[in-house]
Amino acid sequence: MRPGTLRGALVVFRKEWRDALRDRRSLVSVGLGSLVGPVLVVGMLHAVADWQREVEAMRLPIAGRENAAALVAWLDQQEGIEVVDAPSDPERAIRDRDEDLVVVIPPDYGEQFVASKPAKLRLLSDGARSSARPKVERVRGMLARYGAEIGGLRLIARGVSPQVAMPLEVDDVELSSAQERAASILGFVPLFVMLAAFTGGMQIATDATAGERERGSLEALLVTPASRASIAAGKWLAATALSASSVVLTALLCAVALGALPLAQLGMRFRFDASDLALLLCAALPLCPLAASIELYLSTFARSFKEAQTYMGLLLLVPMLPGVLSLVRPFSAEAWMYPLPFVGHHALLNAALGGQAPSILGLLVSAAASLVLSALLVAQAARLLTRESIVFGR
Repeated sequence: MRPGTLRGALVVFRKEWRDALRDRRSLVSVGLGSLVGPVLVVGMLHAVADWQREVEAMRLPIAGRENAAALVAWLDQQEGIEVVDAPSDPERAIRDRDEDLVVVIPPDYGEQFVASKPAKLRLLSDGARSSARPKVERVRGMLARYGAEIGGLRLIARGVSPQVAMPLEVDDVELSSAQERAASILGFVPLFVMLAAFTGGMQIATDATAGERERGSLEALLVTPASRASIAAGKWLAATALSASSVVLTALLCAVALGALPLAQLGMRFRFDASDLALLLCAALPLCPLAASIELYLSTFARSFKEAQTYMGLLLLVPMLPGVLSLVRPFSAEAWMYPLPFVGHHALLNAALGGQAPSILGLLVSAAASLVLSALLVAQAARLLTRESIVFGR
């Protein structure tokens, strides 16, 4: 960029930055966009922690307790289980959501048990209720463990070792760290950071192009000595600065939220200190100029401010795609991903969240690819400003 173009770009940048700070809509969009992600993280994980506490200390309604005294006594001895009498109409109690589940022991349970036949039980639940599923899974696991113990005792009584019924013994060897496993659960944090890069500069990018054209102030700016490249670059720098501010604020709020979460109650050990935050910002900030350049180009190309807002709404789907794909087919950071927009950023953010220091080469390649693509889009936006059909509307 030539010195004259750079000076003109800085002048336009200061003008757009002052306008953005005066515009409450821009500040509200940055604040709300940065706040939504951490609030959702805290709310969802607190809800999960509450469900976990309910599972750890739960009431277990049983109908027909007298039909299986030994089983009921065994269940009552399990940690966090309180065996209670079931309602007179268990099915209605579940439909009315008075109970999450009910174990029904039929009268012929004892006969089948003594005859060494599979003694049938009924586990009533509502599969459409997500809050009941962890409780149902825990009860199923306890019943399966009780059945395995009884099966082993029956084999011993017949002089057969229980190991005969265990042809395989599998030892699970977990190679990932607790930080990496926790990061896989907290994988939506990179998504919120990437969305902040787009929502932060969106208002200023649309208002400084399509908005100014509708107000008629763009024509006055174009007749100044500043070149088209300076004007486009200045607007891009202003949008980038606001986008970076949104990313930093979102990352800080996420760090505070992660520190306040009851992760220990969820069985997760997670550390996120200043060094991890710095790595997260190193991976996320190069996305800001790319997001701002895309928004600037689309807003310049749009026929109206309303059309530009439509493009921005569709554009928000782009940073979500890597996160959705990672849910279907999880992937880790690899060298070929770094130059790819959004995919490389998402991989680097996941690595930083998992406590793995991203490679310096990966960070540099991702940042360089973002800056090159940003420069191309800004140049295209400057070229659009030379067309009368763009400046005066189409």
